[in-house]
Amino acid sequence: MFFNRLTKVYKHLGKQAARQGISCYRVYDHDLPEFPFCIEFYGERLYLAEYRRRHGMDEDQHDEWLYTCLPVISTVLGVPVDEIYWRQRERKAGRQGQYTRQSEEGEFFTVPEGGLSFLVNLTDYLDTGLFLDHRLTRARVREEAAGKDVLNLFAYTGSFSVYAAAGGARSVTTVDLSKTYLGWAERNMQLNGLQDPRRTYIHADVKQYLGTLPGEAFDLVVMDPPTFSNSKRMKDFLDIQRDHVPLLNEVLRAVRPGGAVYFSTNFTRFVLDREAIAAAGVKDITRATTPFDFEGKLKRWCYLLQK
Repeated sequence: MFFNRLTKVYKHLGKQAARQGISCYRVYDHDLPEFPFCIEFYGERLYLAEYRRRHGMDEDQHDEWLYTCLPVISTVLGVPVDEIYWRQRERKAGRQGQYTRQSEEGEFFTVPEGGLSFLVNLTDYLDTGLFLDHRLTRARVREEAAGKDVLNLFAYTGSFSVYAAAGGARSVTTVDLSKTYLGWAERNMQLNGLQDPRRTYIHADVKQYLGTLPGEAFDLVVMDPPTFSNSKRMKDFLDIQRDHVPLLNEVLRAVRPGGAVYFSTNFTRFVLDREAIAAAGVKDITRATTPFDFEGKLKRWCYLLQK
């Protein structure tokens, strides 16, 4: 059953990826409840995440089940078992826990996307370093960035920053709470030969940082926050449903007239309070920014706000 399903989806998605020249994409995501995997290609390597669930097996039985699945995945997708990076993860609402180091192997490698290069790590962190669901959103930012001052908030490893710089942004400011991820973002910029004094990296709690910004300082802002965060490095916890209105209004205060904000959230039950947001226009672009490999399975929202 798993073999047949995986063969079917790979035949469909693999053709689309090849046609578009994409080597990093999601090929399977819990298509069958009996096989609760997320499987993603990163070049010639595979990332395999098993969602935790009550499977009723003891540890030995679960290991035996998993080791019968790995050859199936290897055979169908044409990747040797030793190039499949496996981990277990909780199902969570949003990108929680992304600052928690899971391992210390330090195995980084480079993958291409959109003519650019990015460092990914399939062993040490909960996430890989490149959120594949925002492939199209990143492309939009690159198309719109020329000559603009760009602000990337909750920047993670800075992929939006790299795209903005590649699009000819006048300046790019990258803000994140983690020094580890800021360093990763800077390495991604250097990897693409885009380092410049106008590319700045700010280690800060975004909620506090926004209060320090002057008005009308940026033309384009990207904000992709976690659903919830209570890091000890923050003065207050973040709850995106509770906090999105003041956050977005603070961001809009820092945007020049005619500027834009890309706002995304992985909170599946999220409700945008349009009336309370001081934007000239708000457009739901979730569908327009959904890549082919996430159609029908995307668990995030994306909005374009105009100042």
